[in-house]
Amino acid sequence: MYKLLALDLDGTVLKSDHTISPVLIEKIQQLSQKIPVVIVTGRHHTAARPYYLQLGLKTPIICCNGTYIYDYQNETVLQHNAISKEKAKQFVTLVEQHDMKAVMYVKEAMLHSVQRPLNYVNALSLWADSFPDDIKPCIKTVDSFHEEIVNNEYIWKFVVEGGQVDHFLELPFVKNNFSAEPSWIDRVDISNVGNTKGAALDKYLAKEGLSFRQVVAVGDNHNDISMLQKAGMGVAMLNADNVVQAQADLVTSATNDDDYVLAGIIDKFFYGA
Repeated sequence: MYKLLALDLDGTVLKSDHTISPVLIEKIQQLSQKIPVVIVTGRHHTAARPYYLQLGLKTPIICCNGTYIYDYQNETVLQHNAISKEKAKQFVTLVEQHDMKAVMYVKEAMLHSVQRPLNYVNALSLWADSFPDDIKPCIKTVDSFHEEIVNNEYIWKFVVEGGQVDHFLELPFVKNNFSAEPSWIDRVDISNVGNTKGAALDKYLAKEGLSFRQVVAVGDNHNDISMLQKAGMGVAMLNADNVVQAQADLVTSATNDDDYVLAGIIDKFFYGA
């Protein structure tokens, strides 16, 4: 019945220490020989690449909460709904006016301000430095987001952080032009209006001649709800909060730190175990 597995990364495939269980790696590699296994993540494709290679996948990856689909095999963007340069300029101006911290995701890098760095970017940079240069996620410190908007082909999304983030999201320009997905207590992912994991996966399925009822989708965060609701079988991780769990057909019996929980989901729905 099920012909595609859609997987979130953080909090789902990845354990709390940002590694993948060897048991799960083997299970996903085996399944990907039979059906498409698609990663659907909030991450930039450079930040997902090490895991994609570890899993040995060949399918395109859906990145930045559905903003674009990337083909690692040909190093190309297959489709996107990026933020226009004009919208990005206005957004950055509002970020500066309201004293928010931000990260800007562009075509091949994640950019953060030298004046106002985010704590999580420091941790992300340390993690990125652990990989060889050929697969190292690209994180850069910049002086001016405005200059980078001019110099980059695509602006995928922003991450904004600050104590006034709720007020910032209610600003008319932000509310009317962007989709917002909470990613931490005071941190929100901002992408072009209409971008969701579910919407992007829907487009991918249409091209593959599949429907959502043939999909098992697994996630743990609010940005996963759009695909959990649509999937034939939406699975929430036990570590997901109550809001996410309520939107799923099934909640796992253990958290993402269990070496066997996702392997068991694969066995249940794709091998009839």
